Amino acid sequence: MIMKIIHDYKIKKMKVCFNKYVNLCFLLFFCFNVSAQEEIQKPVIASPWSAEVDKMSPHQEYPRPQMKRDNWINLNGQWDYAILAKGNSVTEIFQGKITVPFPVESSLSGVGKKVGKDNEIWYSRSFDLGSKQRKGKVLLHFGAVDWEAEVFVNGKSVGIHQGGYDPFYFDISGALNKGNRQEIKVRVWDPSDDGPQPRGKQVNVPKGIWYTPVTGIWQTVWLESVPESHITRIKNSSDLSKGSIKVKIDVSEDERADGIRVAAFANGELVAQQTGKPGSGVELMIQNPKQWSPNSPFLYDLEISLLSGNRVIDVVESYAAIREISMGYDENGIRRMLLNGEYLFQYGPLDQGWWPDGLYTAPNEEALLFDIMKTKEMGFNMIRKHVKVEPARWYYHCDRLGLLVWQDMPNGDHGNQWEQRPGIIGKGTDRERTAESEAIYKKEWKAIMDANYNFPSIVVWVPFNEAWGQFKTREITEWTRTYDPSRLVNSASGGNFEMQGASITGDILDLHNYPAAVMPDPALYGGDNIIVLGEFGGLGLPIEGHTWQEKDNWGYQSFEDKDALSKRYGELVASMVTLIKAGLSAAVYTQTTDVEVETNGLMTYDRKIVKFDEAWMKDLHQKLYDVGIELERK
Repeated sequence: MIMKIIHDYKIKKMKVCFNKYVNLCFLLFFCFNVSAQEEIQKPVIASPWSAEVDKMSPHQEYPRPQMKRDNWINLNGQWDYAILAKGNSVTEIFQGKITVPFPVESSLSGVGKKVGKDNEIWYSRSFDLGSKQRKGKVLLHFGAVDWEAEVFVNGKSVGIHQGGYDPFYFDISGALNKGNRQEIKVRVWDPSDDGPQPRGKQVNVPKGIWYTPVTGIWQTVWLESVPESHITRIKNSSDLSKGSIKVKIDVSEDERADGIRVAAFANGELVAQQTGKPGSGVELMIQNPKQWSPNSPFLYDLEISLLSGNRVIDVVESYAAIREISMGYDENGIRRMLLNGEYLFQYGPLDQGWWPDGLYTAPNEEALLFDIMKTKEMGFNMIRKHVKVEPARWYYHCDRLGLLVWQDMPNGDHGNQWEQRPGIIGKGTDRERTAESEAIYKKEWKAIMDANYNFPSIVVWVPFNEAWGQFKTREITEWTRTYDPSRLVNSASGGNFEMQGASITGDILDLHNYPAAVMPDPALYGGDNIIVLGEFGGLGLPIEGHTWQEKDNWGYQSFEDKDALSKRYGELVASMVTLIKAGLSAAVYTQTTDVEVETNGLMTYDRKIVKFDEAWMKDLHQKLYDVGIELERK
């Protein structure tokens, strides 16, 4: 018996030693791989907010302004990470710390390495969950993870999500430990431009208009506790003719919930209240309704309660606006874009939302807000969010500050045959995409529309840009219009149109032209679409000490100083007055900021220098809106 105990002890000790040896080998292997992994050169510039980032607790704001609850926990901060060959099982060994929610390639992540299609990045962190947070259901939310994410809680896989631009969550209640301490691991795979998935401007080898890849978690990670029976989704809309707000509420499956109550408040005062049944909607009739517009972005606060008899079992806060985007004809029979039944010339910058220090992720809330406020101060009334989707808080700020938004679908799976000539709408062929590629696009586009439906600032959906991966244009456009008839659809901004014959699908005819402001002849393309200039300008001014790289920066037309730049910009804006009278309804100037090697921004990439005088620009742009006002009066 004694000999058996000694034998078992030796075997156990040998196993422990062997495991330690194996772990040491893994560590040495990983250390070797870290040195072999391609490190991204740290940018020579950073935004003013970079030094303010608290790596232990960045982005602490509530991440979902359209559906707020009190009982939540922010999980941003320091996580363990490892970059491993694709296909590894759950790992226990990590290579260092990463600051979530900054993508691994960014300097603010603290890592600054590429991952690539042959590798995956693993994340891990522990947290405490007290008894108060464990009542009912516990939901684990991710604002966005690019691209495929599998989530493990205490070693158990709770779900897989594909899609780099839409929020998702998993109910992790069944995977929680009995004690307070819990562990999360996340496996992420992103092939960047080696795959067909939506990716925007990301490429493995950045150059020209294509930028550094973004992999992994890039928006807030957070937990919320909800009752067993709870509100799962709300859908807010309005009816301008009635002056009403409509709210549809979806709830979890539970027989205890038998009613809903929606109350609307204006500046803290109750103005309407209505009750209904779960899974249905209510309509709130507002006395003396206030319309939302860029000049008066009025928002009604909403309190939405789930009821069991007279007892409130779940409550969320939201907001809504009364506004309508539509089409109409002017006195010359030209299609115009209308806001609240009136013609408003829409003018704004192409906004790509990139940062030298955070890439897809702004350093903090102040930085996220900065671009929007500067856009407003410069006298723009619209932003085209270009082949990227922002965190929910970005759209919230556009809602409350009063900026119209055109929302692009991030592109992917390129390869179209396409031709564009100055002043002529592009022509070519739709791309032949695989069934897998088509399914990925359709699933993510629907998810993006669902996630952002409630933001009144969004007035135009843009499924395609410049034929980048453009496929089944008519089918995709008509589906988009049917799925959300409350907004206009720009089927292919600067993309393929002629291939569709005399009838152009969608509401908008969109031309891209650099640098001059021009417009297509509507008579050549059916004549019954809203005419817009979807991209123009691109005037470049590299400023020493504020560029991504020291040389070889570019713009569509470059200048040596601010005076020359402003003079040319003024000429472009002045030339649009004639175009507006001839039928132009909107224009998009390239672009809000410099991005990597592009130096054609209104501001430098680090946001430290605004290249134009804001007050001068605001006065200049007002002349464009005044033309629209005069046309409306006629």
